[in-house]
Amino acid sequence: MPTITLPQAGLTWIQARHGVEHDRELLENQFGQIGCSVDRSNAEEVEIEIFPDRPDLLALETLAHAARPFLHGTTSEPTLETQRGEIEMKVDESLREVRPVILGAVVRSVETGDTEEEQEAFITGLMDHQEKLHFALGRGRRRSSIGVHDLQQLSPPFRVVTVDQHYEFTPLGMSVPISIREILNQHPKGIDYAHLLEGFTQFPLILDAADEVLSFPPIINGRHTTVSPDTRDFFIDVTGWNQRACESSLLLICLAFAARGGRVETVHITDCSGQEFDSPDGSVAVHELPQRLLDELLGRSLSSEDIAAALNRMGGRLKGSRVVAVGEAAPKAQRWADAAVGETVFEIEMPRWRSDILHPVDLVEEVAIGVGYEDLGSILSQEPSTGIPAPEADFERRLHTSLQGNGLQQVHSLTLSNAADQFELLRLEVDQQVTQLHNPITVDHTILRQSILPGLLRLLAANRHHELPQRVYESGIVVRGHKNSLRLAWACAEVSSGFTAAKGLCQAILRDLGAELHTDSVCYTPTTEGSGPWISGRGAKVTIEGVEIGQLGEVDPHIAEAFGLAVPIHAGEFDVQLMLELIADPLH
Repeated sequence: MPTITLPQAGLTWIQARHGVEHDRELLENQFGQIGCSVDRSNAEEVEIEIFPDRPDLLALETLAHAARPFLHGTTSEPTLETQRGEIEMKVDESLREVRPVILGAVVRSVETGDTEEEQEAFITGLMDHQEKLHFALGRGRRRSSIGVHDLQQLSPPFRVVTVDQHYEFTPLGMSVPISIREILNQHPKGIDYAHLLEGFTQFPLILDAADEVLSFPPIINGRHTTVSPDTRDFFIDVTGWNQRACESSLLLICLAFAARGGRVETVHITDCSGQEFDSPDGSVAVHELPQRLLDELLGRSLSSEDIAAALNRMGGRLKGSRVVAVGEAAPKAQRWADAAVGETVFEIEMPRWRSDILHPVDLVEEVAIGVGYEDLGSILSQEPSTGIPAPEADFERRLHTSLQGNGLQQVHSLTLSNAADQFELLRLEVDQQVTQLHNPITVDHTILRQSILPGLLRLLAANRHHELPQRVYESGIVVRGHKNSLRLAWACAEVSSGFTAAKGLCQAILRDLGAELHTDSVCYTPTTEGSGPWISGRGAKVTIEGVEIGQLGEVDPHIAEAFGLAVPIHAGEFDVQLMLELIADPLH
């Protein structure tokens, strides 16, 4: 989990600016309730560990913003005050396939400190905040990346375009222009994040009116826009693929600047689809919470006043409540978090930067934390909590029970494989798209497997010095056509191996699963000669209701030898999803 370190100067700043006491005992006893815990504290600093679901606490300023109403009962501020700005940014339509979400903001008159030490601490904190947001919200800059620039060095309006790998500019940390290709191959940041632009022939750039490069997202900023101790006016760009992550990242940077007296101005953006809007949107996000869900999960009813006070502590507001009218919903709630006709729904305003609020249950948690878990009472939740197995989980359990009852041992092999094992050695043709690794570490691990059987044969080969019999199986994920699917395979190395043994094991499995073996629904038909790993005439396709679910048979000695085996082997491989669909559960 990410951590932030608050020096004594930072704690004093919080107290002076926001009225939040920096008493160590208070921090340790109460900060844990809002999504963080105090790991270490001494006379110089306090180290706080932030829970992953609260990226809004990753900076000194945003932590203070959240702590003030929680610890001291002040009125919450779920909005970010903005003024309409005059700066424009136009996004070329070519960004649609390169980096489609582009947002921006301007913040003026930020107080960065009176002394050189305070200014350096501000810049260090800003950079640390950016990187933590890149980790928590941006998923390593893939979903969102942030650029912060000295506005005084720029010439608005801005435009976002794509260029080829030969385009040159001077990036941060260098003194001479170099090309996009050289940045990706030689610059430290380029080397770290080049994988995010793997396969692209066009690359995103943000330019000002003088054609100077502000940013090459998500890699590096231009050198001339570097934030210095003298910077007071900032331009912020956020780009990425996830609208929610980008919006939250931008708002949190702006919130941190606003806490230092900054004046946030919107940027008028024309996006890659031609739509126009002002960024950032500092208004609240409105959520709905059915009263029934709140009461059932908490095990008690709360008054509107209690709910309003709890939400205020958590930085939100209770806007009001309403009764669901006829035509708005079904007479009876169909889903856990739905409200039916006649039921009460609370309308709740939460900060738009709280990207962790995804479901009404998250709002229940906010109310519970705001009330205080110790004050919720001792009544148990009225919501039934008995779990019901998913059909596929129950089917897999019965499948494992059958295989283990027939004397097979479960194993797990690697999902990574190679084309030789998957296709050439098993005499199989590629009938679906293969998912390949761009930068494989070894020649043995270049693709994601489409069959499990090769891994089992490799496993038997690695254990050939042990005594027979060796009977193993695996139920696991394969990737076909770039999509995951569940398959089952077994391989038995034993003297009595043969087609009869393979078919007998298959019949035992299908019988245990509830297949009607006495009817014509289950059929065994010979495989095509030379197709698959089977000895000619000793391999079969298994079908249920005319649908092939897999194959079984006696492994050709030539194929066994290619895997380093010199013993008789019978094996089979099946599509578990098809088996689940075609075999009715005998208990239902």
